[in-house]
Amino acid sequence: MTNWFLYAAAVLIWGSTWFAINFQLRVVGAEVSLAYRFLAAALLLFAWCRVRKLPLRFDAVSHGHFLGMGMFLFGLNYLCAYSAQLYIASALNAIAFTAILWFNILNARIVLGTRVSRRTLLGALAGMLGTAVIFWPEVQSVSLSDRILVGASFSIVGALCASFGNIAAALSQRRGLPIVQGNAWSMLYGGLLTATIAAARGESFVFQPDAAYLVSLVYLTLFGTVLAFGAYLTLLGRIGAERAGYTVVMVPVVALVVSAVLENLRLTPAMGIGVALALAGNLLILRR
Repeated sequence: MTNWFLYAAAVLIWGSTWFAINFQLRVVGAEVSLAYRFLAAALLLFAWCRVRKLPLRFDAVSHGHFLGMGMFLFGLNYLCAYSAQLYIASALNAIAFTAILWFNILNARIVLGTRVSRRTLLGALAGMLGTAVIFWPEVQSVSLSDRILVGASFSIVGALCASFGNIAAALSQRRGLPIVQGNAWSMLYGGLLTATIAAARGESFVFQPDAAYLVSLVYLTLFGTVLAFGAYLTLLGRIGAERAGYTVVMVPVVALVVSAVLENLRLTPAMGIGVALALAGNLLILRR
């Protein structure tokens, strides 16, 4: 598969998951739904490995890499993002989460020794500016308060955790560890961590047996987790964390389109300018 195909698959799937997540936050707690999602994804991948006779035994060092990915990429990252949403609007959350671009650039330089090109830096700037322009009408009405600071802090910490997970994945691939089996173990660890935190917070492990919850859970598990992360982490191994992280800018753009089609969101000229900036940054970063 080409890099552009992997990139498009991750962006298009994750952009549509914003709509699907709405059906997960009604009766079942967010942490519990996340635990169901990642544990189910892990089971699917383990079953796939068994069918394909892929090896599942790894040494302790390898499991250290998988544990790091599970904690940061499939656990703390999502918990922080969901917690941020309790305090701030999704627009502010999306803007703050673009900090992952800079965290990836910095961490890739420190941990992996990756030299970042000027074009990548310009693309990151264009992407962050585009995200801010898209959501500017909502940002203007926000006044600085303790709730805003708490929510933004959760979002920034979530972006940092996601970056740590990206670096753990890059180190795992440098060591020659397979992506499919690595994702299976990592999602298992992430799901168990999320379930443990949910239990510690007194969340009830209930299940909502209606069609909307079940269909959205299946979609988030199969497409939003198994396939999207498979595509993204493959891309990350090819082009590096500092460039693959740009997906976080394009996901809200796709979410806007989905919302316009399914929820009758009214598109504005500001949104068009923001999308153009995001696409320009996208070309700067991904072009050879």
